[in-house]
Amino acid sequence: MASCSTDEPEEDPLSEPISGEKVDETEHDELSPSQRARIERNRQRALLLKQARVASRPYPDLRKSSEKATASKKAIDTGAGFLLEEEDDEPKVITVAQTPVYLDTILCEECSKPYDTSYIYEHFGLSVCDSCRDNEDKHRLISRTDAKEEFLLKDSDIDAREPPLRYILRKNPHNPRWGDMKLYLYPQVAKRAEEVHGGDDALEEAKDKRTENRVKTKQKRYEKKLKSR
Repeated sequence: MASCSTDEPEEDPLSEPISGEKVDETEHDELSPSQRARIERNRQRALLLKQARVASRPYPDLRKSSEKATASKKAIDTGAGFLLEEEDDEPKVITVAQTPVYLDTILCEECSKPYDTSYIYEHFGLSVCDSCRDNEDKHRLISRTDAKEEFLLKDSDIDAREPPLRYILRKNPHNPRWGDMKLYLYPQVAKRAEEVHGGDDALEEAKDKRTENRVKTKQKRYEKKLKSR
């Protein structure tokens, strides 16, 4: 019995694309109507997106363009304290602003002449140059004990009251074992006494009162000794 043969060709399994495998478009010169429709839809969609972006920002972003222009410029260090910008036309000089420096000058309170520094200014902060310094009278030094005795000052008046009086240390001429002496500037001590007592007249009254109290104390001691005999 003869087998019946069909005119339909047998399908080659190798001719069908495997699932997940991309078909090379170069092998198909002609596109199907469905593929052309899909391409057209994609083109129309891209055109609408472009028009929407243009509508939302009709003007160019000048900030980005200026940043690009600034980044494209190169700064050239001239080594003379300023920079040059390299441009196509003429270079512009960019000067570096410098703050002016003013030197502080010290004027002497005695001669009104400027000076750099002095012994009294360094140790006591008084604006007097070395040429006008009077070690024997006006700018003489006084010990702490003599300052308290002559001007009736307490330790708190010298150390606690603002500003504390400045001093220098010197070896005790009577006995080096007693420790260093604190020497103060006489005019500064006199000014502090004026602040404490309220003036020269008040200071003199305080001195007179102290002398009177000392006399009374001695008199009481003398009378006490007489009674004890």
